[in-house]
Amino acid sequence: FSEDCGTYFPEVKNHPDKYLQRCPESVKKWLKQLRSAGKILLLITSSHSDYCRLLCEHILGNDFEEYFDIVITNALKPGFFSHTPNQRPFRTLENDEEQEALLSLDKPGWYSQGNAIQLYELLKKMTGKLDPKVVYFGDSMHSDIFPARHYSNWETVFILEELLGDKVTVPAETESEPLEKKGKYEGDHLKAPYFVSKQWGSFFVDRLPGLENAEETLVRTWSCKCISTYSTIAIPSLEAIADLPLDYRFTRFSSNSSATAGYYPSPPRALLPNEESVTMK
Repeated sequence: FSEDCGTYFPEVKNHPDKYLQRCPESVKKWLKQLRSAGKILLLITSSHSDYCRLLCEHILGNDFEEYFDIVITNALKPGFFSHTPNQRPFRTLENDEEQEALLSLDKPGWYSQGNAIQLYELLKKMTGKLDPKVVYFGDSMHSDIFPARHYSNWETVFILEELLGDKVTVPAETESEPLEKKGKYEGDHLKAPYFVSKQWGSFFVDRLPGLENAEETLVRTWSCKCISTYSTIAIPSLEAIADLPLDYRFTRFSSNSSATAGYYPSPPRALLPNEESVTMK
């Protein structure tokens, strides 16, 4: 990025509107509400600081740093969650150049690399709590959701675009909040930006042909199993929850509830028919 080499970085630099979508105002308002309510906001990305700055200035605005208490770039996820402080220390930045390693993380700010262990110690100091709760939003099961849950035991919100590829239907019986607290997309039919793949089929369910004259069997895909195992909830986008009250109570995935309970605003259509007969693959 700094050397302006290749085809990708120069193109994004010169034509950001062609490749980047600006953040909806509802999401900006939601971020501000979270900070005003005393929440500590983190931005953790594997992108380097100069590239992150370009993206955030275009997506959120030149004041994007005001939305976050801590910004961590070049986080090298998923190693950020699995490595120890000795293996991957935090580093300060000067003009987007990494400086010497830090022995500890003492205050909020903008850092590079690092690890979840020292970050959590800083969060303890900032909140004054022995066990502060972290809710981590990510769109990659490999880099975000699995490691944040497995290594750090954080609550995880999986941003899953595949939920937009299916019609949204609301089950007759849910454990959701009262009607007046419903969000922007709850109960509505979304216009899908793309159709379910004709080659691969549903992201959530496989259809296995039966033997001889037996009927086909529906099985949940491995990806679908990971969603309910490592995510607290799954949503199609941040915009889908931005208009909800901050005290909205989501129904989470859990071992003692339906495997579809954690999808908001509702489960994918593929998981709703004959739910009890669908087996794990």
